Amino acid sequence: MAENQGGSADGKAGAASGAPAGVLTAQQLEELQQTILGTMIKWQRRILRGAEVLSSPLEIEVGATSYETLHKRDRVELRLYKSTAKQPLATPTILVYALVNRYYMMDLQADRSMFKVFLDAGLDMYVIDWGYPTRGDKFLTMTDYIEDYIDHMVDEVRRRTGQPQVNLMGICQGGTFSAIYAALHPEKIRNLVTIVAPIDFDTDTGLLNVWARRMNVDQMVDTFGNIPGEFLNVGFLMLNPVRLMFDKYVSFLENLDDANFVANFLRMEKWIFDSPDQVGEAFRQFLKDLYQQNKLVKGELEIGGRKVDLKNITMPVLNAFAEADHLVPPACSRRFTELTSSKDTEVLAYPTGHIGMFTSRRSQTEYTPRMAAWLAERSGGRAAAADGPVEASGKGARRRGGKE
Repeated sequence: MAENQGGSADGKAGAASGAPAGVLTAQQLEELQQTILGTMIKWQRRILRGAEVLSSPLEIEVGATSYETLHKRDRVELRLYKSTAKQPLATPTILVYALVNRYYMMDLQADRSMFKVFLDAGLDMYVIDWGYPTRGDKFLTMTDYIEDYIDHMVDEVRRRTGQPQVNLMGICQGGTFSAIYAALHPEKIRNLVTIVAPIDFDTDTGLLNVWARRMNVDQMVDTFGNIPGEFLNVGFLMLNPVRLMFDKYVSFLENLDDANFVANFLRMEKWIFDSPDQVGEAFRQFLKDLYQQNKLVKGELEIGGRKVDLKNITMPVLNAFAEADHLVPPACSRRFTELTSSKDTEVLAYPTGHIGMFTSRRSQTEYTPRMAAWLAERSGGRAAAADGPVEASGKGARRRGGKE
């Protein structure tokens, strides 16, 4: 009886208003309806505002750091980001980014810029900008990218700086290209840095690897010629559709009144959808030789008529990857240093995702400073006057005006 009396307050309230226990009164029902209606109107207005922001021209600046374009070969540019240190490091660093998307993700804004960290640490960063391929480029192969464009730019930097060797830093697919180049031309590379770079493709831990292994790439290339960037974007979004096509836009709507959040969001959107078409033959070779047959690890990959042997990599190697990477699973990157002959290696496994490696707060305060320090320790001290510029050639170099 006591329990019944103690739990009957709501029932008495309902009875007093003429409604049975557990049933909303007319007033409560009206209040609930008003709350639901108000929430719907609020979200409708947010959706309309969000749609207006996203559908308008993205007048948002990306690339916080100034640079100078030094050289151009076809559509490929060599850009210099000059060190901000009083005395830069002697060895120049060349950045090789992936063919997919654009390298400015590493320099989105002043407080999210890997470049700023590298430049402050004394690195002169020479960036290979791949540009936007046209239909006339569809027959370019991996050999053209590695043995022509990368090799040409490496020699151009050596010639300009008077340094016989460069640091080579490769990002994602650019890391794969950099590893291949370092194996083919070890005499030109002082240090090799790979960041979220796929090397060993024999894994089913990533959906992208599973899809790529079963993809009819011949049919794709024969149909499209160059693979449209928009087509690939759809595939990347489907790797994590809930987060990439729903959750992030809900978060965007919830933070519409936060100007900094909106600016950051729009910069990322600009980068995500700034996707150059992929050159057909290079795309075909990358998927068939690497994703489907894993030829690089097996020692069967041929570039320019030469077999690529990762054991030819003898220079110091830093290999950094993201433990929560859904594009390049850790299994694709983890073993890289073990496949080389380098006696000086370091592996950095960070608790972040593919994009977090470049744009997260920890990237600015922890990940990138560690990479910069590693390079600084191995780049031959600070810059000093060279005997003379290097005369670059396909196989080696010698100084002009100095001793051979």
